[in-house]
Amino acid sequence: MEPEVAETLPLITNDAVVLGLLMCILGFVFWGSSRTEGFWARFYAVVPSILMCYFLPSLLATFHVIDGDLSNLYFVSSRYLLPASLVLLTLSIDFKGILGLGPKALIMFFTGTLGIVLGGPVALLFASAVVPSAVGADVESVWRGMTTVAGSWIGGGANQTAMKEIFEVDDEVFSAMVAVDVIVANVWMAVLLFCAGRSEAIDQRTGADASAITELRERVEHYTAQIRRIPSLADTMVVLAAGFGATALAHFLADRIAPWIAEAAPGLARYSLTSTFFWIVVVATTAGLVLSFTKARELEGVGASRIGSVLLYVLVASIGMKMNLGAILERPGLFLIGAIWMSIHAGLLILVAWAIKAPVFFMAVGSQANVGGAASAPIVASAFHPALASVGVLLAVLGYAVGTYAAWFCGILMQAAAVG
Repeated sequence: MEPEVAETLPLITNDAVVLGLLMCILGFVFWGSSRTEGFWARFYAVVPSILMCYFLPSLLATFHVIDGDLSNLYFVSSRYLLPASLVLLTLSIDFKGILGLGPKALIMFFTGTLGIVLGGPVALLFASAVVPSAVGADVESVWRGMTTVAGSWIGGGANQTAMKEIFEVDDEVFSAMVAVDVIVANVWMAVLLFCAGRSEAIDQRTGADASAITELRERVEHYTAQIRRIPSLADTMVVLAAGFGATALAHFLADRIAPWIAEAAPGLARYSLTSTFFWIVVVATTAGLVLSFTKARELEGVGASRIGSVLLYVLVASIGMKMNLGAILERPGLFLIGAIWMSIHAGLLILVAWAIKAPVFFMAVGSQANVGGAASAPIVASAFHPALASVGVLLAVLGYAVGTYAAWFCGILMQAAAVG
């Protein structure tokens, strides 16, 4: 048995080596994107740097150099680095400015949710009628498995697990649906990041009013310029203390709140309120918001958001290495259904954004707050500007709250579609 196991292992299994590879990729990408002339300047004028931070690790996973499922780096970066990053990106938040963004952000968020709820049954019906081989003979296992994707795309991992239990999804089907979830969602995320690099041109074409977003960004930049200074070692240590101290508090409280709710009100699991990760995100975000009303806000002057962005980019790379493009070849039919599903979600977002003249930012973050949750919504938001990351976080938390309910309703619709 041992030789067979060895054959399935990637070339590199040591997480220290994997981390070193990811950091070298990040260093290479940012070195290239900082060039002002030559090939790399022309390359990054077309391809967003954050996209390369994501796709280069995915190539290593595809060619089995590394394996994101065997590595602990994603767990570490999502549980330890992400909360710290959220704190450092939100402690300088302009809360008044975010409220001034208006209702379009919420409209686009719920449009994204609706696109996933309706897109599931429509994709199932379309594939069954046009490409029946994509669904196969066991339609019931397919629609049940699709409920876990709905849970993930509207809320997050906790919602996905809830759907698995509620609809009694088979483990084999579930593992295939996880691949559909990760690959289709991350390809769409790549499209959003590509749009982020061209947001101004797209907004001008559609006539969208992005003045409130621009004003918020400029206010944050102006505030940062006023308090900016060369950071000392003490300054950097204080920034890290704020980020990881709040992360410790988030874990401490989450480890107590989630089990208490699970015991006192287990029915709240449908809203992800029994998920430890949910409470880690909520407490970390709340800590950042509270700090934004104190003197700690001045830590932005010594690079709080810059350090937060570094932590976030490590998460970007670790997400990328979980995406194995070769998995598409194993069950292409399921990926076709996932692609149709995501196309409906995207199409509805584009239609509503055009109708209400919403900026690309609202479309991108509204979508990713659903599909990617707290792990990637701030990534997409910060691709527009680090000052906007907090908008993605706040919407992602809303996604956790409605995720299980909306995914359950989507599951009922898919069941009806399969029976019909």
